[in-house]
Amino acid sequence: MSARHFLTLLDLSRDELAYLIQRAIKIKNTLKTQGPTYTPFSNRTLAMIFEKSSTRTRVSFETAMAQFGGHALFLSPRDTQLGRGEPIGDTARVLSEMVDAVMIRTFSHDGLETFAASSTVPVINALTDDYHPCQLLADVMTWTECRGPVKGKTAVWIGDGNNMCHSWINAARQFDFQLRICCPQGYEPRQDILDAAGDNALIVRDPATAVRGADLVTTDVWASMGQEEEQAKRERDFDGFQVTEALLDQAAADAIFLHCLPAHRGEEISTTLLDDPRAVVWQEAGNRLHAQKALIEFLLLGQVD
Repeated sequence: MSARHFLTLLDLSRDELAYLIQRAIKIKNTLKTQGPTYTPFSNRTLAMIFEKSSTRTRVSFETAMAQFGGHALFLSPRDTQLGRGEPIGDTARVLSEMVDAVMIRTFSHDGLETFAASSTVPVINALTDDYHPCQLLADVMTWTECRGPVKGKTAVWIGDGNNMCHSWINAARQFDFQLRICCPQGYEPRQDILDAAGDNALIVRDPATAVRGADLVTTDVWASMGQEEEQAKRERDFDGFQVTEALLDQAAADAIFLHCLPAHRGEEISTTLLDDPRAVVWQEAGNRLHAQKALIEFLLLGQVD
């Protein structure tokens, strides 16, 4: 049987994604009550390739493997032959002979797909310039923990049509909720990704209109990694798109706020928003660990009762 990869949320079926969310919640609750006693990954190794810096991704994947009784290897371009020009496919074939799964955090999504095409072990997208599906597992898990099933509910994305926005669009398709995307002119998500979502996603230009009655509001930094030189221009272009407590007041009474972090207080969010009880970003960040545990378990062992 060929390996299952997780490059976008579309790589799993709706039923498989629903299973992962519930499995992640169960893993989290069991860890709280029993500690890290479930260790299905004895002698298993996850290779972690980082071309972009990380806090949450590295810590969550390393901790996941350790708590499951396995081992994680941190690899950067300066530590491997990838940094000296070895073809991506060759590296994938070599690692497939040595490790049980590979996690990659990189720039090019095409490069990730090339790696996965040559890998005989599962490959996990831990962020590319186009998608961030692991974050969405944690986000939907958090939304579900806080407010129950997400099907039919409404989420609002405010900000750049970036990799996070693309994954929110895919999540709307796969989990069957409505997504309103609020972005300035010129910062729309990719049209093909938006079109594929059909009625599950639409663009609403005015932030106040977008959040009205919404169940969830989320955003991201205005300038992602690699876009720092655009910071000043983006601050001008995104004027009026800051998420504040007053804006959140126009959403549903029980709405929650998410942010994948790191956050730039005073830019995409008000300086005090993360202190608001509606902001559940620390729970969201912690859920990266549990959602990714469920994902790795599924890719290596399949569904577990």
